[in-house]
Amino acid sequence: MNNRTDEIASRFLGKKVEGASEYSPELLVAVPREENRRQYNIDSQNLPFCGFDVWHAFEFSAMTTNSVPVTKVLKLKYSCESDFIVESKSLKLYLNSFNMRKIGSNSHECLDLCKSDIIRDLSKVLKTDVEVEFLDNQTQRKELFGEFKNIMDFVDESSLKVSNFKESPDVLMVRDFGETQEYRLKFESLRSNCRVTHQPDFGNVFIYYKSKKHIEEASLVEYLVSFRSEYHFHEECCEMIYKRLQDLLEPEDELMVCALYTRRGGINICPARYSKNYNNDENIKTLGELSVFADYGINL
Repeated sequence: MNNRTDEIASRFLGKKVEGASEYSPELLVAVPREENRRQYNIDSQNLPFCGFDVWHAFEFSAMTTNSVPVTKVLKLKYSCESDFIVESKSLKLYLNSFNMRKIGSNSHECLDLCKSDIIRDLSKVLKTDVEVEFLDNQTQRKELFGEFKNIMDFVDESSLKVSNFKESPDVLMVRDFGETQEYRLKFESLRSNCRVTHQPDFGNVFIYYKSKKHIEEASLVEYLVSFRSEYHFHEECCEMIYKRLQDLLEPEDELMVCALYTRRGGINICPARYSKNYNNDENIKTLGELSVFADYGINL
């Protein structure tokens, strides 16, 4: 662990953490993105991608001043250009500190006041603009990336042998097809581990690229499986995958990587990174819209 990760661990891990009975913004912990980007030659001053991080907190609850509970799904979004990410356990503890808070004379006012506080607190800690919305139970649900094909359909499992379980870009193999083609692939067994708690994180990763080059699907599976013993935050894994694939393609090729993780502790994290020439398709638009609660086709 680095010093920042050690600091987070010392605050929360191996200790009995009582739920805060009072609103406690001081619980929030920011982690610099630069810590991981430096290792993978990602220049934060000249990012090779656009994108954002979307979070869903499925268990947000507060109370009105007359003790009527109000419970909603909270969605927040901020740019990958921010210098910091919020550490997930600190966010959970912070959001839980609203549970016994009495604010607002009715449910609508309660949520509006909570929203204002959350925007202010997170924007201050992360030093960037953070968008926040509460999702209504009747909000339209949409399936994302429905047109993406399961990468295992293009792989002969009997001949696939995976031996690396630490991130291994050297296994990736590329052929030049000579003509531009589009690829839309999904891998449903992405697993990595939190670098603070060391707990496993599972999700689906969706990859689009448009290139004359063809990344061999079997090698791509082998590469994605190599994350199983890695210890990184969700956002870092997404950026690592993007950077390794970008290094194989031509600078003008289109590329998109989106990782939709299952929720842990009531919160899921959905980072998306895409090239500056990538057409902002409906999948990315839907994920980014705060008005839409997407059904990702994974176990949320």
